[in-house]
Amino acid sequence: MDKDRVEGAAKQVKGAVKEGVGQVTGDTKTQAEGTADKAEGKVQNAVGGAKDAARDAVDKA
Repeated sequence: MDKDRVEGAAKQVKGAVKEGVGQVTGDTKTQAEGTADKAEGKVQNAVGGAKDAARDAVDKA
């Protein structure tokens, strides 16, 4: 598993928590930051998945 996948998953969790705190407290800035962190984590996770797939393809060749 690529480190980008791990870091991406961690950012998604952090973003979800931050977004939830923003919703509970009514802080739209924190909520927006949480949403952005979640999106960034998804992208990073996808990049890690692509790296894993490329690595697996090279290993099988």
